[in-house]
Amino acid sequence: MSMAQSQKKQKKLSLRGQDPFLEREKLKYSNPLPSREFIMQILAEQGVPLFPDELAQMLSIHADEQAFFERRLRAMGRDGEILINRKGAVCVAQKLDLMRCKVSGHRDGFGFAIPDEGEGTGNDIFLPEREMKKVMHGDRVMVRPSGLDRRGRQEGKIVEVLEHAVTKLVGRIQHERGVWVVRPEDRRINHDVLIEPGGEGGAQDGQVVMVDILQQPDAYHQPVGRVAEVLGNYADPGMEIEIALRKHDLPHRFPDDALEQAQATPKKVRKKDWTKDRVDLRDLPLVTIDGETARDFDDAVYAEKQGKGFRLVVAIADVSFYVQPGDALDREALTRGTSVYFPRRVIPMLPEALSNGICSLNPDVERMCMVCDMQINAKGEVKKYKFYPAVMQSKARLTYNQVWDWLQNGADHPMLPHVKDLYALFKILLTARGKRGAIEFDSVETQMIFNDKGKIERIVPIVRNDAHRLIEECMLAANVCSADFLQKNGHKALYRVHEGPTEEKLENLRNYLRLVGLTLGGGDKPSAKDYGKLAEQIHGRPDAPVLQTMLLRSMQQAVYTPDNAGHFGLAYEAYTHFTSPIRRYPDLLVHRAIKAVLKGEKYKPGKWAALGVHCSMTERRADDASRDVESWLKTYYMRDKIGEVFQGKISAVTSFGVFVLLDNVYVEGLVHISELGKDYFHFKKELQAIIGEKSGIQYRLGDMLTVKVMSANLENAQVEFALVRDEQSPAGGASEEGGSAKPSRRRRGGQSAGAAKGGQPVAPSISASPEAAAPVEPVSKPAGLPAPPQGRRRPAKQPSAPAVAREQAAQQSQPASGRRGAGKPESAAAAKPAASQVKPATEPVASAAPVKSSRQASNRQAGAKSPAGKPQAGPKQPSARTPSQGRSQPAKPVAATPPTSATPTPSAPPNEPPGQAKSASRRPQGRRSQPPQAETSAQPVARKRGASKRRTGEE
Repeated sequence: MSMAQSQKKQKKLSLRGQDPFLEREKLKYSNPLPSREFIMQILAEQGVPLFPDELAQMLSIHADEQAFFERRLRAMGRDGEILINRKGAVCVAQKLDLMRCKVSGHRDGFGFAIPDEGEGTGNDIFLPEREMKKVMHGDRVMVRPSGLDRRGRQEGKIVEVLEHAVTKLVGRIQHERGVWVVRPEDRRINHDVLIEPGGEGGAQDGQVVMVDILQQPDAYHQPVGRVAEVLGNYADPGMEIEIALRKHDLPHRFPDDALEQAQATPKKVRKKDWTKDRVDLRDLPLVTIDGETARDFDDAVYAEKQGKGFRLVVAIADVSFYVQPGDALDREALTRGTSVYFPRRVIPMLPEALSNGICSLNPDVERMCMVCDMQINAKGEVKKYKFYPAVMQSKARLTYNQVWDWLQNGADHPMLPHVKDLYALFKILLTARGKRGAIEFDSVETQMIFNDKGKIERIVPIVRNDAHRLIEECMLAANVCSADFLQKNGHKALYRVHEGPTEEKLENLRNYLRLVGLTLGGGDKPSAKDYGKLAEQIHGRPDAPVLQTMLLRSMQQAVYTPDNAGHFGLAYEAYTHFTSPIRRYPDLLVHRAIKAVLKGEKYKPGKWAALGVHCSMTERRADDASRDVESWLKTYYMRDKIGEVFQGKISAVTSFGVFVLLDNVYVEGLVHISELGKDYFHFKKELQAIIGEKSGIQYRLGDMLTVKVMSANLENAQVEFALVRDEQSPAGGASEEGGSAKPSRRRRGGQSAGAAKGGQPVAPSISASPEAAAPVEPVSKPAGLPAPPQGRRRPAKQPSAPAVAREQAAQQSQPASGRRGAGKPESAAAAKPAASQVKPATEPVASAAPVKSSRQASNRQAGAKSPAGKPQAGPKQPSARTPSQGRSQPAKPVAATPPTSATPTPSAPPNEPPGQAKSASRRPQGRRSQPPQAETSAQPVARKRGASKRRTGEE
């Protein structure tokens, strides 16, 4: 070829023809456009933004291709590859220092932008409320980092919204000033949706509705929508589930084609469905063991003694026989990912014709199944196993409690010998589990008992017995064999991966364990056996639940992924889910992969990694929806318990307060930081505690607290508590010992209110009575002098009979309006008898006249006037050594409620032993009591009597 011909050919080859991905595009389109990669290459080579017309001219885009080319540019913009600026020029997103992110909203108005490339790394970008006005939770955006906020967090600015995730939402419609608005149930969406005129759809004020979003929000406008469906009233039975389904976008209606396929599915096993490879196990005494309320039975078990070991047969419903890849049922099952279990209702992954019918291993009927047949030696090791399809017939439908009763008390049932064989095998497997080092925690699961109206009547714990663990060990063995089978045959699958703790979480755990005198072995990479040893050490300790919570929080969340990294918690090198294909889509994928290996084929469902991400998401979605419903039901349950007092333990510590789990009630609520006491409290993550800045008082994970139910807000499913203190103090009523005190140290000399009654309501503290909270006359004091802290007072000596008589005479001589202490149950002096002299609550005691008389004398000495502007008249002040004034020793602080009141009493020596029935509250060192005349108090005496009773243990 001559030089001229070569140059001519190169001249004919246009820029568009130089696309390295042209052949790929030709396979996808009859008239291919330039590929995305080539467009990005051209933009990068030019080095400046280009207008779409310029780019189209460079790439030889014809007029009839222009619309399709612009569509490709918009798609690239949605994916965050390019950005069209305000002048309309096309820019490379990476050159603009922009990050493609997903928005995660917060109920308080702010949010976070989670980078696509750094998801899960903790490098989230903080979005202030002004930025969140432009978007909703879940939107995909381009964000430019804009510096650090006042707390040192990376802050960002939303440059462009790539994709709106919310097109419809559920909320409550309200009519305000002639305008209909809908407030979303998802508190992560902080927008009130304006309803277009006439778009309320017949909804009434306060009802729950579904809204179609017609106009998305921006920096200056609220979203606009139209009511698509009226669900009903907020408190209707079952409404909490309807809201959760829509709030979490859970598919809950099967499409018509899926229902048609389910109806066409055979109702029984047909002879023509038997293939040569399907084994007949109808005579094998397989049984199902499930809960009393279970309706779908996807696993059956059988064990028999063989030499020194056992044969274990685990038969699992063969869902893959009826649900083929790509059919209507398969598409819907993939979308759902898992069954969702609510109290009193289940949203199944498959229609009931399959989940409760042909795929359920019901007793005395033939069913298709996939079998894992194992040989287990005396050490609990699986020596051999094989998988095969079979036909079975369950011989009995047993329950956990039934089996456990048989094992304890015996029974006249033909299946009892087989159950005993299963139990003998279970003991061997349990021993092997311990040697393997699998982590096992004691946990309390609860069950809600409902009334006829669909509301909670009571919440009871579920007792987990060895029958539960027996089935669990059998399922674990089958799951491990399935993982090993696929791994050895080199077939891809979704593994259930649970990785060990991250460096940060491990460091936090070790710091906490150091505080309680424990250590975790294993160095920088502890194994499950190290965790298991520590779990054994903490078993039986009073703080075991707290330590167990810390161990759980240090570990990562289990996920589905084709990249096997082992299961840390169970101490397995490889683990899959094989045993529940009726309710989990990953199990169905594993069944198909095993069948493909048995046939010498390859199962290719698509991108395994994307399937793993989707299945992990559907699992979390189901858990979140179930948790929302349970929280709402528990909040509704606590509505008629407002004002009652319970005892519980701190279950979580946050920067805004502590969560308390009520004993024997199993309801969790928040004690807000403002309710902890009169102090500045700071959250210490490494200690899992919230600590008072001045007092040093600590509220730590696991501390016992007595709380009063203050509110049960159905709007946000939040129960709020307030502390019930033995005697209120400036920083929450907790004691201070050595500069650091915990609330649990407050109670000495006896139990506090409610401590003896567990989770049952107890009598409210007297300090919370209206009488105790009544306003108090201000006491004259020098300007600018703060009210002296109050303190608990040790028992004072009883005044002599002449002194009491003089005080009573003084009280009777006062005007009625001036005797605010009259009618009180006891005086300041009589309120603090010795522990052996405490009087019953109903016994008459001395009046509060000595306190009033003492205050009058002090005011007269200081030249003070009464609130009416006239000098107070009264009898002569008793001697300075009377019990109402006290010795000149440091006093102890209690809550200054009201702030102007303070009553002096003798303080306990600093080194007083803790066993005495005296104050557990200490005044910070260096603080001195005020002169006697400045410390008289008008504090309601009823509170003092209650405090005295609590110190001596009287109820």
